[in-house]
Amino acid sequence: MKQSSSRIQRRHLSGVFLLNKPLGISSNAALQRVRWLFRAQKAGHTGALDPLASGLLPVCLGEATKFSHYLLESTKRYQTTVYLGHSTTTGDVEGEKFQEKAVEELTEEKIQAVLNAFTGDISQVPPMYSALKKDGRPLYELARKGIEIEREARPITIESIQLLGFTENSISLDVTCSKGTYIRVLGEDIAQALGTFGHLTYLHRIQTGHFELIPEYTIEYLESLSEAERDALLLPVYAPVDHFLKIQVPEGRAEFFCRGMESNIDHAAQEQVLVFDGEKCLGLAEITDKKRLVPKRVLNL
Repeated sequence: MKQSSSRIQRRHLSGVFLLNKPLGISSNAALQRVRWLFRAQKAGHTGALDPLASGLLPVCLGEATKFSHYLLESTKRYQTTVYLGHSTTTGDVEGEKFQEKAVEELTEEKIQAVLNAFTGDISQVPPMYSALKKDGRPLYELARKGIEIEREARPITIESIQLLGFTENSISLDVTCSKGTYIRVLGEDIAQALGTFGHLTYLHRIQTGHFELIPEYTIEYLESLSEAERDALLLPVYAPVDHFLKIQVPEGRAEFFCRGMESNIDHAAQEQVLVFDGEKCLGLAEITDKKRLVPKRVLNL
């Protein structure tokens, strides 16, 4: 007897959805849920959040995935709470208690002096509980087996740290930082600079590049909408690079551009431009100093 199929009919849908990821699920699980709700053929996110972290996870659908790496490189902004008094094996509440030390009396002046020392260009040693790889294996796999290897410090930039509040054993912060920053490690390092140990109890991302969190854009909210209402929430396919210069393709050259062919153009040299044919985005290109328009990423819309 022929079995009925429950497979979803995927759509050639492109755009960006600014998901407010919940606690308790991985970024990939959240991504797949959004992809399923939109019935999109292809999807990708722009920088993972730990299961115990929440907040902004821009999800690129369809052709928007061609621009997603620009957000991976972008500045991020988080709000976090660091519990002081003991560290954990993972740097957050998921791990086991590791080191313990009494918290000295905190004052706003003392905390601010420490935060100032962590602002700007600094070095940070990545945690063992991370997706970084050693000989092809993620470090977290080794960490779960009790194996620790030496990691080199990497340069990062902390653009700003704002003290939101503090108690006798915790501090709450607003952090704007570069790609590659581990907020768990930052929290641990700040705790040590305050004379104790610490770990994160809260981590919430509120900005990625030029995208800001829209709190109501949750998975539950998407589930409550019709397909047309969901589609209306999508940002344009080029949203990750919306800040790039926008130009019109030379007259009669749209088809050639879409084939990856160069064209002459009367425009000053520009490393990256968004190319349009009317209101339709054709893709990303470079204008050389010889005034040649060279396609770099062509959209299939």
